[in-house]
Amino acid sequence: MILPEAKHWRQSGSTRAQATTVLGGLPIANIGMRETAEQFVEIALAARTGNRLPYYSTSANGQVIAMAAKDPDFRKLLLSADQIHADGMPMVLLSRHVARNALRERVATTDLVHATAGAAERAGVSFYFLGAHEEVNKLAVERMQALYPDLKFAGRGNGYFSPEEEKAVVEEISRLKPDILWVGLGVPREQDFVVRNLENLRGVGVIKTSGGLFDFLSGKNSRAPQWMQKCGLEWLYRIMLEPRRLTRRYLFTNPVALREILRNSK
Repeated sequence: MILPEAKHWRQSGSTRAQATTVLGGLPIANIGMRETAEQFVEIALAARTGNRLPYYSTSANGQVIAMAAKDPDFRKLLLSADQIHADGMPMVLLSRHVARNALRERVATTDLVHATAGAAERAGVSFYFLGAHEEVNKLAVERMQALYPDLKFAGRGNGYFSPEEEKAVVEEISRLKPDILWVGLGVPREQDFVVRNLENLRGVGVIKTSGGLFDFLSGKNSRAPQWMQKCGLEWLYRIMLEPRRLTRRYLFTNPVALREILRNSK
């Protein structure tokens, strides 16, 4: 399956056609990490001219697939994205058995931010981090700046703003016009935020929903060992770290996600 052009960008012709693989009923971008990072920088630079809508990129894992199967409104938020990445290794492994065109690799946001930062640093492309607690957000930015000294941050903001404060938050981001906006407000709040504010964020190049990215960048949460990531067991590692919060989630979402992938993939 080929996505003719990104939904918001097909008018400008600036985006190359993108191959997708339908997995669990969602069109997952069949694209690699490095190519995605280069694409983000290319789009961000192109967006500096004109008054385009941001390129909206989101991600899917088992939880997201299960939620989309049960909630039509959330599914619409996902399908309005220009791009959906596979942020779960089980999706990549299962795609080899249920889809005609297996996914090339997992594009986890926690890894993608580093790949993109390196490319952005070289190109002079700026970031904005929106989400998480104030101290977590601040530390995430500081650690990224330590790793990438030439990476520009247009600004940052925590995710603890009320509906009444959202307009001011969006106006501030619009004024600063970051090239790439990373939104870590949690699912489905972040997708809802992006879709609701796309029109008001014209001039921002790329918006990437980021889940708990800032918790990992700040050091609040740790990543699973590489062998667990490669085997698709990162979810198990997370359960071991946060059993009370995550056991119930995975107990209910994993079976639904597996059913959807087996039934609705091609």
